[in-house]
Amino acid sequence: MIQLSENAQKAIARLRAEQNKPGAYFRIGVKGGGCSGMTYDVRFEDQKAEVDREFDINGVKVLCDIKSLLYLDGMTIDFSTELVNGGFRFVNPKATGTCGCGTSFSV
Repeated sequence: MIQLSENAQKAIARLRAEQNKPGAYFRIGVKGGGCSGMTYDVRFEDQKAEVDREFDINGVKVLCDIKSLLYLDGMTIDFSTELVNGGFRFVNPKATGTCGCGTSFSV
């Protein structure tokens, strides 16, 4: 299961409104790349695929494909409003290494 902090939930709601995507899913996944081997991929998406797992976190509908979930299960997503390094933060217990900016990881 993936968790969202209260700050992340508020940021997702604000971003949905700004992008005019009120009913969109919040998708989290991984893809190859970055300094540490894999990067987090977050975006809004309108449709759910057969390979997706859906989580409802206080009304926020989150999608994660089953392959990415192998790397992200147990992760908490937070959001920071700091001027430097602000944005989504990923607390992933499965990551054995991360890059300095926190957007890529290794297992």
